[in-house]
Amino acid sequence: MASNTVRAAVQTGPGAIELRDLPRPRTGADDGLLRVEANGLCGSDLETFHGRVPMRGGYPVVPGHEPLGIVEEIGHAAAERWGVQAGDRVALEVLVPCRACRLCLSGQYMSCRNRKATHGYTPLDREPGLWGGLAEYVYLHPNVVLHKVRADLPPEIAVMYNPLGAGVRWTAHLGQVGLGDTVLILGAGQRAIMAAAAAKTAGAATVIVTGLASDAHKLTLARKFGADHTIVVDEEDTVARVTEITDGELADVVLEMTPMAAQPLDDALRAARHGGRIVVAGLKGGTKIPLDSDLVVNKALTLVGAYGVDSRGYAEAIRILESGRFPFEELHTHTFELADSVKALDTLAGEIPGERAVHVAVRPAG
Repeated sequence: MASNTVRAAVQTGPGAIELRDLPRPRTGADDGLLRVEANGLCGSDLETFHGRVPMRGGYPVVPGHEPLGIVEEIGHAAAERWGVQAGDRVALEVLVPCRACRLCLSGQYMSCRNRKATHGYTPLDREPGLWGGLAEYVYLHPNVVLHKVRADLPPEIAVMYNPLGAGVRWTAHLGQVGLGDTVLILGAGQRAIMAAAAAKTAGAATVIVTGLASDAHKLTLARKFGADHTIVVDEEDTVARVTEITDGELADVVLEMTPMAAQPLDDALRAARHGGRIVVAGLKGGTKIPLDSDLVVNKALTLVGAYGVDSRGYAEAIRILESGRFPFEELHTHTFELADSVKALDTLAGEIPGERAVHVAVRPAG
């Protein structure tokens, strides 16, 4: 018989997470329950955990916006609508839209102002409370957007659907990378490495990834995921190196993916060719970053803000994961149990001596 409670990591405030037993949601014809196999962590989790980016809905909250798992319970109406059955493995999108407003009905559901929930960010006081992936189960709201994932992929690889989805959307869709393009990726985190893979998949001829000297292990991985050149930014001048690599042509597409850093945005403007495209994805924690608008005008640049991942990005990312084209097993570095969620976040942040994390996942069942 199923337990009436669900174990979950609950964030009660900035820097504070505790384990709790929460009521197991009751499901009906129109919803369901997901047994979490793994939840991936990313830089935005670090920002919200430390309070640098506040939880807009308030505390307490079950964090985790990258849940992958097995459909444990599902109503007949939900099964017909989603095209899945109990036992299927699925990945959840972050946003739960209303599906009824003008934006949703026109395909712009990521801009929905009436969203029902946001996985990992919706507080416990919105019933049934289990909205985040750092728990044994996640509630499947009737409006949830989910994607089937092949069952034979290791969970630590299958859960990469979110960072790879970001790489695909930000590079191929927003950046419009095409055959023969030169792509500059500023940053060396898991999403930057995934963006390198997405750029190569889209047909880019030259991919350049930047990082710090302390990111040497990540830059090595980037080369395995499609980077033709890497630049160590605290030892080399980024724009000068891009100029040298491209024989003065500069980059067709630049992705600015660095957290909390100002210089890379200026590098992006200077390293992009005339008429080039810049996708801005790195959050700066609310800091106002100076922008040389004359460069934007005189170089006829297009700047695009990258907000999240949409259904098309997730679907294409899952197909790439299932293809086995890239050594995704090398990208995953750490797996933790639910009780070690804080340690998982500290490891991703580089705060555990001797540990060099790239992709980190929490597996609630151990």
